[in-house]
Amino acid sequence: MKKTRNRKLPGNSQWQWKNLIGLLPFFLFIAFFLVMPSLTLFSGAFQDVDGHFTLANFSFLQNTFALKSYLTSVWVSLITSVIGGVFGFFVAYAITAERAPRWMRNVLTTFSGLAANFGGVPLAFAFIATLGRTGFITALLKGICFNGAGGTTICPFNPYEHGFNLYSVTGLILAYTYFQFPLMVLTITPALEGLKREWSEASANLGSSSSQYWRYVALPVLWPSLLGATILLFGNAFGAYATAQALTGGSIYLVTIMIGQQIRGDVLGNPNEGYALAFGMVVIMSITIFLYVMLQRKTTRWIKS
Repeated sequence: MKKTRNRKLPGNSQWQWKNLIGLLPFFLFIAFFLVMPSLTLFSGAFQDVDGHFTLANFSFLQNTFALKSYLTSVWVSLITSVIGGVFGFFVAYAITAERAPRWMRNVLTTFSGLAANFGGVPLAFAFIATLGRTGFITALLKGICFNGAGGTTICPFNPYEHGFNLYSVTGLILAYTYFQFPLMVLTITPALEGLKREWSEASANLGSSSSQYWRYVALPVLWPSLLGATILLFGNAFGAYATAQALTGGSIYLVTIMIGQQIRGDVLGNPNEGYALAFGMVVIMSITIFLYVMLQRKTTRWIKS
């Protein structure tokens, strides 16, 4: 009888090292552009100009402008996350409905993927060219005439003479909503697809209406996904910088704009205070990410069940 040779199977360690080589560029990118800047931020927040340990940088808690920047950022993030969340949910529901045309879903999904990543200076320029004082839609509205009181004709209609201002918090909310609702569509679509058809059929067989099904079955199941996606939108808006800076020129006090002013070394700028402001921002973002991960775990359980 021939003796069978014991072939040495490739060990797990060998397999892991081969795959880690392919991941090396990713780890290097994370190290140089995430870990090292974060360490610099954390250490700089607790140092003075001479490099000595201090807590004076956190005196921004007594600074009216710093607190206002945090409140404005939280306010804008909350408003845009709610508006984008509601609008994005209905769009996602429309494309995941049974009778929705497949081409509509492909078009809206592709648009959402592009629009969710369309931000910064290009987005600000697009809104200025569209809704600015000399923008395309503004010019069209100026040419619209309408009948006023007493049968008089009022023409033209200038939205900037009726309270609208693109370069204000209202305009910033409008610009943020542009990339918020597509992100909601991409985030909530898998959860809507996870709703089993048998649930609606069983609900209908028991005599419940469509509104009762959504109230007692669908929405309670989707609630963790909806809340988690809204929290994700909040973090996305809270960390935005380039769009607000390019659109308003830094005239609106957002925490990201104030951090940029401190670190760039503007008048009375202090990089260490900027690090402290960023440290507070990281704390808020960390809480946001933690809540999102916890809610995503709940969502994953019923999707896999």
